[in-house]
Amino acid sequence: MINSPLMTVMVDAVRKAARGLKRDFGEIENLQVSRKGPGNFVSAADRKAEEVLRDALMKARPGYGLIMEESGNIEGTDRSHTWHVDPLDGTTNFLHGIPHFAISVGLERDGQIVAGVIYDPAKDELFIAERGKGAFLNNRRLRVSGRQDFADALVAYGTPYLGRGSHGRLLKEVAAVMAVSGGTRRLGSAALDLAYVACGRTDLYWERDLQTWDIAAGIILVREAGGFVTSADGGAEPLAARSVACGNEVLHRELIGLLRKAAA
Repeated sequence: MINSPLMTVMVDAVRKAARGLKRDFGEIENLQVSRKGPGNFVSAADRKAEEVLRDALMKARPGYGLIMEESGNIEGTDRSHTWHVDPLDGTTNFLHGIPHFAISVGLERDGQIVAGVIYDPAKDELFIAERGKGAFLNNRRLRVSGRQDFADALVAYGTPYLGRGSHGRLLKEVAAVMAVSGGTRRLGSAALDLAYVACGRTDLYWERDLQTWDIAAGIILVREAGGFVTSADGGAEPLAARSVACGNEVLHRELIGLLRKAAA
C-alpha cells in the first residue's frame, strides 16, 4: 500500500464519507430524492457525503481548491492544487438498490492528476494510486490486463444521460465494438469502470460527456497500473475533453481505431 501523508488524508476522508452512504444504502426506501435533471437523480445521501468530504479535505489541506459535483467550485489560496470530488458515482445504481457505486477523489497538481482514491463501500474495495508509487486494490498491487486479442476482450462503456450527448453516435460505437470483442458491459459507474480496467477485471472502457470528478481518480489508477488513458477520440487530455478511453497499449490502440471508424 501507499503510506504517504497525502494518501492518508484522501483515504481518511473517503472512509468518513462512506459511513453515511452505507447507512443510507441500507435504508434505500427512506432516502429523500430530488430530481436534478433528465435521467440524473441526486439524493440526500449524495449531498451528505460531499459535505463530509469537503470538510475533511479542507481541514487537512486548507489552501487547496475543490471541484465538486453538487457544490460546484471552491477556489483555494493554493492555485497549484485542486481536488476533484464525486461523493457518489453511480447514483442511479444506488437509488435502485444495486450495490455498484463509489466515492471518487482525485488530486490535480499544476494541471496533472497526481493521486486518486476510489472506494466501493458495498464491496469494501479501496482503489488507490499516487504518481510514481503504483496502484493498489486494498493490499494488492494492480496491473491492467495483458490480453492482446480484441476477440477476447471484455469492454465496458458508458451511456449519456437523456438530453446529454449523442445516443446515435454511441449506438454506432457499441455496434462496432460488439462485432469484434469478447463482450461488452454497461455497469453504471465511471469511477469503477476505470478502476476495473486498472485491476484487469475488464480490458477496455470508453465513455463521453463526463465531468472531471467522474474520471480524475480513475485516470491515475489506470496509468499507475500500466495502462493507457486518452480521450475517447485518442487525444492526450481526457479531463479537458470530458471523455475517456483506456486499456493496455495494444487493445487501447485498436479501440480508438474502432471508435474513429464508427464516427466517420
